Order: sequence, then C-alpha cells, then structure tokens
Amino acid sequence: MPKSNSPLLDSGSRAWTLSTAAACMLPLLLQLTPLLAALIAACGIAIALLAWRRPLNFVVRALLALVLIGAVMMQMNFGIGRDTGCALLAAMLAIKPAETSTLRDARSLIGFALFAPFGTFLLDQGPLSLVLGLIAALLALATLQRLAEFESGERVRRLGHWQRLAGIARLVAIGLPLALAAFWLFPRLGTPLWGVPDRSLSRPGLSGSMTPGGWAELMNDETPTLRVRFNGAVPRPSQMYWRGPVLWDFDGREWTQPRWYRGLPPAQTQPGDARWDYEIELEPTDGRQLVALDLPLAAPPDTRLSIDHGLFTARPLTALSRWRLRSAPPLSYQPQLQSVLREAALRLPEGYNPRTRTLALRWRRELGSNDAALVQRALDWVHREFAYTLDTPLPGRHAVDEFLFDYKAGYCEHFSSSFVVLMRNAGIPARVVTGYAGGYRNPIGDYWLVRRSDAHAWAEVWLPQRGWVRVDPTAAVAPERVYDTLADRAPGANLLGGLTATPIFNLGDWARRGWNDFVLGFDANRQQNLLRPFGIDRLDTGRLVALFGLAAGLTLLWMVWLSSRGQRERDPVLRAWHALGRRYGRLGLAREPHEPAQDWTDRVARSRPDLAPALAALSHRFADWRYAVAEPGRRDAREKRELIRALRAHRPGPNGEGR
Repeated sequence: MPKSNSPLLDSGSRAWTLSTAAACMLPLLLQLTPLLAALIAACGIAIALLAWRRPLNFVVRALLALVLIGAVMMQMNFGIGRDTGCALLAAMLAIKPAETSTLRDARSLIGFALFAPFGTFLLDQGPLSLVLGLIAALLALATLQRLAEFESGERVRRLGHWQRLAGIARLVAIGLPLALAAFWLFPRLGTPLWGVPDRSLSRPGLSGSMTPGGWAELMNDETPTLRVRFNGAVPRPSQMYWRGPVLWDFDGREWTQPRWYRGLPPAQTQPGDARWDYEIELEPTDGRQLVALDLPLAAPPDTRLSIDHGLFTARPLTALSRWRLRSAPPLSYQPQLQSVLREAALRLPEGYNPRTRTLALRWRRELGSNDAALVQRALDWVHREFAYTLDTPLPGRHAVDEFLFDYKAGYCEHFSSSFVVLMRNAGIPARVVTGYAGGYRNPIGDYWLVRRSDAHAWAEVWLPQRGWVRVDPTAAVAPERVYDTLADRAPGANLLGGLTATPIFNLGDWARRGWNDFVLGFDANRQQNLLRPFGIDRLDTGRLVALFGLAAGLTLLWMVWLSSRGQRERDPVLRAWHALGRRYGRLGLAREPHEPAQDWTDRVARSRPDLAPALAALSHRFADWRYAVAEPGRRDAREKRELIRALRAHRPGPNGEGR
C-alpha cells in the first residue's frame, strides 16, 4: 500500500521519473555484455509496465531480484569486481520501478538512478559515456523540478517540457566555469590515494597464454587497443610487429608465459641501422604487459624489460596510458644461448603429436645440421599446401598433427604453435611470440590505429651466430589461399550496397583520440606544464593553488552576476521603468512598489514642480503601454523601442527639470 503521508504520482510525473531512470541506466548497460544488457533492459521495461498502476507484491519483487542477481552472477562467472558490481546496480535499478508509486518513491528512484552514470565511469571514461551521463543528470534535475511543481500543486505555472529543460541547462551553464577551473587547475596527485577493485572479467585482448580456438573472438573484435604516432621515420606495415607476451611453455594444448625469467636482464642485442621513435597511447588492459615495436631498445620509466624483451609495468594498466619508446630491428639477438634457456626452448610434453615428430626427425636426417634450411623447408611447405581462414574446427588431443596433416587451414594461432612444435622436434630452439601485426593509418591526425582484430602470433627460432630470428609462418601462405583478409575487416568497409563508412570511422576515432589526449591524458605532469606556452616552465603546487583560487574567485563572481541577472524583470519596458524609479530615489523621491504611476507623479510634482512635466509625460506613455486594451503581442515594436529609449534617457536633475 502507498504511504499515506506522500501523494500518489500522476501519470506525467511517473513518465518523467521512469524516463530519467532509463536515461541513467543506458550508459551503464552499454558497458555490459550484450546478452546481460538486453536481459536487464527487458526486465526493466516489463516491470515498469506491470507496476504502472500499482506496486508489485513484495514476494514478486523478491523473486525478481533473486532471478536477476542469479543471472548477473552466472554471466560474470561468479566473479567479484567492479564490472559485477555495476551489473548488479543496473539489475537493482531495473527492479526499483516495481515499488514506485508515490512522490517519495519517485525521488528515491531518481537518487538511486544517479549512481548508474557514476558507476559507468568505473568501466569507461569515453566521450559517449560522458554525454549520456550528462543528459541523464539534466533529466534528473528537470524531473525533480517537475516533482516539486506536482507537490506544490501549482498547475497554472507549470512549465512546458522544453522550458523546464532549458532552465536546467541554464543552471548547469552557470556552474560549468567552476567545474572547468577545478578540472584544469585543482592540483592533481601523481598517484591516486586509493584504487578501484579489479574487474571480475578480464578485458578481451592478449594474455599470457594461447589455446586452440582461444583467439576466435579476439580476431573479430574491432575495438581499438593502441594508437601510435611516429616521430620521424615510419616503418612499413610489413615491419610493424608489436611485441607482446612471449610464450615458452607448452603442455600439448596450451602455450603459457613462464614467470621465472622476468627477473633476468634483457638479452644482448645488436640493433640495426633503422631507428623508430614513437609514442603509444594504450587502452586499458588490466594487465601489466606493454606492447612495443619489435625490438624495444630500452624500457621507459616505471617499466622493465625481461630477458625476451617483454615490457612489464609496475602497476596494472587499468586506465589509458602513454609511453614514449624507441625500437630497432636487430642484426643479432642473443647470439649466445644459455643452456637453461636452450632447454626451455626445446621442451615438449611426452605423448603428443607423433606424426609431427616423425616428420621433423626425417627432415633433420635429410638436411643435417643446416637449421636455416630446415626452417625454409617448413615455410615452403606452408606456401605450397596451407590456407588461411578463421573458420576452423576445435582440435583433439594431437592438435598440431591435425593441423599439419589433416586440416592444413587455420589462422596465426595454429600456424605459430605448429611451427614452433615442428622446430623443437627437429632440435631447433623456438618460442611463440604474441602481439599485434600491422595497423591502420588514420589520415585524420596522421597516426596508426591497432585494433584487437590485429592480434597476431608468430615464431622465433634460434640460429647459430644470429640468435633469435623472427619467422612468421602465417605470412608464408600463398595469397590465393588467404580466405579471410585484413582488408575485408578494414574499418567501415564492405557495407550494404558497396558503401563505405571509413571516413566516418576516421573522424570518430580521431575525435576519441583527441578526447584521450585532452581529457583522459591530463595528468599531474601535464597540469604542471599547462602554462609552458606562456613562458612558465612548471607550476608547483603553491602556484597551482593560487591560480585555482584566482580562477575560482572569478568564476564565483561570474555565477553571482548571472544569478542576479536571472532575477531581473524579463520585460525591457518594466526594467527601464524600475530603473527610472531608482534614479529618482537619489533625490528621495523613489516610487514605492505599491504606488501607481499617476500617484507617484503627483507626489513628485508636490515636492519638485520643475520635474513634473517630463515625468508626467513619461508616466502617461508608460500607463498607455502597460494597461492598454490591445494585446502586448500586437503593440507596435517601434513604439516600444522609443518608450524604452525615453525612459532610459530621462535624468532628474538636482537643480532643474528632468531631461
């Protein structure tokens, strides 16, 4: 039953309240998995319709809550993290309309719904999330105003929808300068005081393992993973191998990245003549591994290089980050291989892939100790008989045998894994390297975009005198047998009717990059260099505080001025008339608020006869304008302008008649 001390909502107020709750939930739903978001949205719509006339029974509400909580936990694999918490928040918000029937319930729903946009920022800080969150906040303020009008019972003065939204937008505009001053000038900490909980579901992307078929979803994910801007020379796309996790251990099915080698110093390399200087803008991964162009020459600050030139950060990459790097293709890479590393690069599990082992041993007998020739024979075999496709069946126990001798078709995951197993069986140290290959150059902004679908795996084999050498067996596939090409998955390509949305994609991604640069990338270091273009090299904390205080003071004055303007009379004729009364107040003859124009004129004439004629003429014109029978909209605009001009021009002199 509704609470007796709170009035029941009318249909208009209920519609505003539910619309606001939906607007608050929308940005949060966009961060959930499509299936879970659709389920929560459908439940929210159904519950709102069922509870439109009266609240649902407590037992029904409890059952709905249990079902939705169970569905969320199953979708999140019963993990605990910020994404699970945000999904539960959306689920509870979808159920809340089931008990919303009174004014108090509506205000409670709006207050609860405002947590959803803030929860969204724990998962995404993009411009779309900000815009949707701002729209939701504006609607919440407008709805609270609508509820206040409903509670007061003022039906006559109730504003229209657009008037209400315009009024709220004006209030936001008044406070916007102070918010911007706080964002740009309030001193930022180099590191946060606290962290946010880890995600219970990892972000899609590279990891320290690779299993058969495990990359199928990743290869179809067009989400950006990094953006690169080169300073100077730019490598050819065929040279763009973005090095990530290096996988050494193989159990017959899964390749994994060992941990024991991370503390070892980076292997000795002899860089080639080419040098690439570039900056990477890396999207959050929640991991600690960076990717870099093969091979990085040194580790940037707060990172370290492992022995296989993997880059690891000190803290998880939970937010957008930027890294300045230099790389060069190696002439030689670890020409002396320690026995423990050689053993790790040759290790294979017993009882797997017997056909591959037999072939490798036969090739070894035929080619002797010529490792380079054996590698080339394997690549020639791939070129003659293998095909590239994303449509592959899941393998059985002997995954490498099935790929090399039965299917002979797959993608980089299959090629690299099988190639390394073949090399190890032949006695050649080898390992799998995962990362990204190539990229897409955005002509707007002149930078390179690497997406998750650019994920790639290749092999490195160790050859005498040369050390580790990159070998990409996937690239050896004959072009006529490549059934899924990167061009087929170019941004915005191959739309219905042969149209392309590539220019729209370019513009959208450029805008996102600008957002990352000017908003998400604005950290303490950039804040301290904010005034460098004006000759101030660095702002210390004291200067920032002083600058923020000055900006805050000016913006507060701006807010006071705008607020005071908001209280003035809307009619310019009345404003001019009231200003005239204030000018007479300097002579002690101000018009009283209750005093009609004629009575005021008579009182002024008794005290100052010299001012009476001019004031009487103005009062007569004002009374005609103000109280004429004609409708205000039909009054002559020229007459109005002349009256305003006359009222503003009149000045009562202290020793003579008004002029």
